[in-house]
Amino acid sequence: MIIAYTDTFSGISGDMFLGALIDAGLPLAALTDELTALPLAGYEITAGKTEENGISATRVNIIVSHDHHHRSWGTIQQLLRESGLRERIKQNALDIFRNLAEAEAKVHGCAADDVHFHEVGAVDAIVDIIGAAIGIDYFGIDHLIS
Repeated sequence: MIIAYTDTFSGISGDMFLGALIDAGLPLAALTDELTALPLAGYEITAGKTEENGISATRVNIIVSHDHHHRSWGTIQQLLRESGLRERIKQNALDIFRNLAEAEAKVHGCAADDVHFHEVGAVDAIVDIIGAAIGIDYFGIDHLIS
């Protein structure tokens, strides 16, 4: 069993998590190749070294040419199910989005199936989340603890 531990005492964004995965050994090419299995277009991923307060890290940027789409939980489920992603990646991404939909539903007092994602439904957030699932699969991570 492979367990990954992240010390995110002040939170972590999707692009920060992708940067950490790349620093841990996920090749950027493996990430971008796997993402081609998604029916999404109009984005580019860049990664490069940066230093903040004496700490070196990889900064990942998802550059979106244009995307003002807010997607529903159902639309994201369909996008994932119809993608060519490997099954474990699909399932991890579905689990992540399901957790987000359930949290949003609780806050807004509606059913998870009625959740309409705004920021999380945009291409950059979708790429962040599915990229995280790709990295988890790449390393064979069974449990992620934060």
